[in-house]
Amino acid sequence: MSRYTGPVCKICRREGKKLFLKGTRCFSTKCSFEVKSYGPGQHGQTNRRRRSNYGLQLREKQKIKRMYGVLEKQFRRYFQTASKQKGVTGTNLMKILESRFDNVVYRIGFAPSRKMGRQLISHRHFTVNDVIVNIPSYELKAGDVIKVREKSKKLDVIHESMKRIHGDHDLPWLILDKAKMQGIFIQVPERDQMVVDVNEQIVVELYSK
Repeated sequence: MSRYTGPVCKICRREGKKLFLKGTRCFSTKCSFEVKSYGPGQHGQTNRRRRSNYGLQLREKQKIKRMYGVLEKQFRRYFQTASKQKGVTGTNLMKILESRFDNVVYRIGFAPSRKMGRQLISHRHFTVNDVIVNIPSYELKAGDVIKVREKSKKLDVIHESMKRIHGDHDLPWLILDKAKMQGIFIQVPERDQMVVDVNEQIVVELYSK
């Protein structure tokens, strides 16, 4: 299965929730979801059938996958890793997803979306502990320092993205130094520190069948 390259606003409408896939546009009045919050297609406004438990589980899985830009094979691998770790499987899964390099670049403010974060990482604009890392799925560890490379500090997309972070960073597991254009991944966030409205437990139930 290849990565989705169509209109991302349709994904939000399909899932019935704003997933912030289009960067700064999602925070503006131009956001398509604000105008058309119903499902895409000619039957989007009328097709409101009650979903089965399986249907709810499947939609939640799709929502999480699309939010983080992960394909099925990789998502299932994350689930298998999470299920082998101590603690709650669903929480472990979310910790893995939140620790991805592309997600942290987005969360810390260097990219307007996870998709753009993946592109910037692939183009070698960042270092982790002073080493260039161009793998978006790289899993960060507590204490890792993320820096914008010297030659990349003039990129408009990074500066425009950082403008949405006002004052101190509101995520306690991340530190952002705007002047130096660097951040610190303090720790893997706990579930109550994740700014994401999903029900990962029903995804666990789906995969546990």
